[in-house]
Amino acid sequence: MTTAHPPAPLPRDPGLQPERTALAWNRTALAVAINAALVLRAGALGGAPLFVAVGVLLLLAAGAATAYSAIRKRQLLRAVGTPPQSSSLALLLAAAVTLVASAAGIASILTIR
Repeated sequence: MTTAHPPAPLPRDPGLQPERTALAWNRTALAVAINAALVLRAGALGGAPLFVAVGVLLLLAAGAATAYSAIRKRQLLRAVGTPPQSSSLALLLAAAVTLVASAAGIASILTIR
């Protein structure tokens, strides 16, 4: 009597998922960079150094998101089997940066004329 062995798992076909993930991080970085430019402009024209400082920090965060996008894409392309999960810290930081960018954008619209 022969025992049946479960079939060996097929190699993971990542398809376009790594590209979609990297593009999502790039879109986030682009949105933050555009918001940063608008906040910087509002701060410079309105004489508000706090907005200028926040704009610079948001530009740095956009650069970090772009770098993380490249790292994440490489991780996903090299993955065999189950893809590695995103870093909880990266997701938390992305959410925090998005909230700061939104708040700074709204504040610059409401306070600087």
